[in-house]
Amino acid sequence: MSKLKQTIKIITPDTTISAQDRGLNYGDGFFTTASVVNSVVEHWDLHKARLEECAQRLFFPELDLSAIEHEVNHAISDTQTGILKIVITRGAGGRGYGLPDTPSIQVLISIMPAVSHYKSWQQQGVNLAVSDLKLAHQPLLAGLKTLNRLEQVLIKKQMSSLECDDVVVLDYDNNVIECSAANIFAIKDGQVISPKLDRCGITGVYLSALCDKLAIEFKAIQLDELLAMDAVFMCNSLMGVVPVARIADTQFDIECSKALLTAQFAKESV
Repeated sequence: MSKLKQTIKIITPDTTISAQDRGLNYGDGFFTTASVVNSVVEHWDLHKARLEECAQRLFFPELDLSAIEHEVNHAISDTQTGILKIVITRGAGGRGYGLPDTPSIQVLISIMPAVSHYKSWQQQGVNLAVSDLKLAHQPLLAGLKTLNRLEQVLIKKQMSSLECDDVVVLDYDNNVIECSAANIFAIKDGQVISPKLDRCGITGVYLSALCDKLAIEFKAIQLDELLAMDAVFMCNSLMGVVPVARIADTQFDIECSKALLTAQFAKESV
């Protein structure tokens, strides 16, 4: 597929976006969020791979990733620690839901402050509730970080009335899928396990990076199986790995969890 028009904007208070943009009207787009440390985007190659996969599976034209990378480097040049967000939409055009013949890709780059409480989460662990809202199945979109995130908006709204740091989210078959904005993985009898995301959920960049360091088995996991794990963790590109101290009424030993994970890294590095 040939490259078409691509406009890159570094978001400022004066940035304007067309009211006809398909990302605004239909959620026709995707995004990635990365951690910036010492003016370097962590796991940048994996974030680029995510953008490429989303573009291909959503029938976008080929992205000019070199141009995007150039603008990203310019945007973060004065950022020691922060958050990079890249939103890509199909731009304005088309009739109704129909795709435009010549899409005008919009690339929106934002730089935001780092989240301060993640360091304490890494040390102290987090308490999770179980969300009453369940994720619908759509294999065509499974794994992708699209702009259609209304399920997560509703999940976060429900969380505001719960005493927890985050929630475990299930699908309609009661399989564990993820947290509100992070992936889940666990350790049981020396095996690292994470939920299959072939029907819903988001395949996180950080989880993909962990696959290079750990032998992770992806499988269907029911809630009772998760509660019986030796250790449970959540992870994403901003928080890194965070141990889970409690899920509902089930407690986990944080120090034991950290030791088990350290042992896994040591085993795979041999």
